[in-house]
Amino acid sequence: MMRDRRTKGRGRSSGRDQRDESTPKSFRARAAFLFGVLAVAACGLLWRAVDLQLMDHGFLARQGDARYSRVAAIAAHRGTVTDRYGEPLAVSTPVDSVWANPKELALATEQLPRLARALKLDRNDLARRVTSNLDREFLYLRRHMQPADATRIKALGIPGVYLVREYRRYYPSGEVVGHLLGFTSIDDTGQEGIELAFDHWLAGEDGAKRVIQDRFGRVVQDVESIRPVRPGRDLVLSIDLRIQYLAYRELKAAIREQRAKSGSVIVLDVDSGEVLAMVNQPAYNPNDRDQINARTYRNRAATDILEPGSSIKPFVVAAALSSGKYSEQSIVDTSPGYIRVGVKPIEDKHNLGRIDLATILAKSSNVGMTRVALSLDPEQMWTTLTRLGFGQVTTSGYPGESAGLLPHWSHWRPIGIATMSYGYGLSVTPLQLAHAYATIGGGGQSRPVSFLRVDTVPVGDRVLDERVSRALVHMLESVVTPAGTGMRAAIPGYRVAGKTGTAWKSNAGGYSTDRYMAVFGGVAPATHPRLASVVIIDEPGAGQYYGGDVAAPVFSRVVGGALRLMAVAPDAAIGAPDGAPPTPAPARQQVALR
Repeated sequence: MMRDRRTKGRGRSSGRDQRDESTPKSFRARAAFLFGVLAVAACGLLWRAVDLQLMDHGFLARQGDARYSRVAAIAAHRGTVTDRYGEPLAVSTPVDSVWANPKELALATEQLPRLARALKLDRNDLARRVTSNLDREFLYLRRHMQPADATRIKALGIPGVYLVREYRRYYPSGEVVGHLLGFTSIDDTGQEGIELAFDHWLAGEDGAKRVIQDRFGRVVQDVESIRPVRPGRDLVLSIDLRIQYLAYRELKAAIREQRAKSGSVIVLDVDSGEVLAMVNQPAYNPNDRDQINARTYRNRAATDILEPGSSIKPFVVAAALSSGKYSEQSIVDTSPGYIRVGVKPIEDKHNLGRIDLATILAKSSNVGMTRVALSLDPEQMWTTLTRLGFGQVTTSGYPGESAGLLPHWSHWRPIGIATMSYGYGLSVTPLQLAHAYATIGGGGQSRPVSFLRVDTVPVGDRVLDERVSRALVHMLESVVTPAGTGMRAAIPGYRVAGKTGTAWKSNAGGYSTDRYMAVFGGVAPATHPRLASVVIIDEPGAGQYYGGDVAAPVFSRVVGGALRLMAVAPDAAIGAPDGAPPTPAPARQQVALR
């Protein structure tokens, strides 16, 4: 029995040993498998870490930069434009523009009504703009806001809405200098006038820097400078803002008084060729973009052409004096008060008989000028007019300046020569005409027209003999007397030399008999001319239309005021402090058009 128990006990012990031997094998297999899986995973993670840190580091860096690093533009400041004495004419002021990332803003569509109210935009229009530009990352919402207003919009905290600093052009003198300066685009790029002509000088070069931003688009840290900003350079013009205001005021008053269509005034410095004033009417304010359209912003003084009428006569006389066939004492017979060239009769209002060249200019005799012009060699006359600048652009470099029209002498016919001698058949710009008068006033030296301040007077080209120019100035003084057509151009205390012009305006099929261009051009003081000026009044409609009645008084007020502003000493003869005997009635009865 005892043996049976031991035998039974040994049997149970043997079963446990078998189970003990089989259990570790299974466990070890499972453990080995699990360890293998963990080892493979660890190796995979280790490889991935090595791959990301060493093999694909650039990818991670780019992903990080895409979330926090940005290249921010640094807006360049456009150069300031000043007059010759440093008075600001055009400046750039800092503004902020609101832009959005449409992809980010589209995730916050419930914020669009609030954003639209803040920007003063139509809610539906804003929603359309955002949803139709989801493929873009940059979309302007509102340009050129005051920084304080833009900051309030940014404070709304709407996702995807950001600010960018820009500059907006501002013109302190408004429409007084509008035509001369032109304007810039909304991106501060020159579009017209001086802003366009000198855009390469005024425009700066935007810079760039790398920054780190937080999730709200705020700059946390400047990382590096990529490209330094280069501000635009300042520009000093030849314009004297005092004379510019004076010319603007007088021209505007004359246009209103004469109920004229338009007008221009140009004032040049005879000694340097600088443009001291250039104004037009009607004017526009470049600060108000609603006023900017092609009809109003063109600078008529440089771009528009006109037939100058009798204001061209001094230059034909210059050709006559230069030819050697005529002198100041030469007599021309205008009897019997008319002349026929081909089939066309050319008449004076009265038979002036035998008169000298000074009287031809003073009375604006078309018959006398026709006889003189027909006696000249056409090539010599054309050469003189060309050297005086007619038929070609000036050296001003002003955008859109016209060259006018002076046909080549080989195409001239007698009737063309005759009509050209009193201002028909050729076209000029007001700037060309003023430059020609400045050349006469400068002793026959043609100096470049400049819109920039000239510190060193340039050497001019000799286009007329000095004696011819002095004689011509002396003869033109007779125009601004009671016996001449330009008496109302007289300036108290100064001697004035100039010429009136009145021209019919052309229309389809010929010339209008009720639409006129009134002109006066001249220099002062006559003893040593400092200023040359041309006044154009287009289609005066208040009853008067002669250059001596309409344009000459504007010349007197503008040039007289400018001479006093410049402290130019009076040169009127003793006993005639007003520069001319006062007040007889205008000599309109002398000629039909003058």
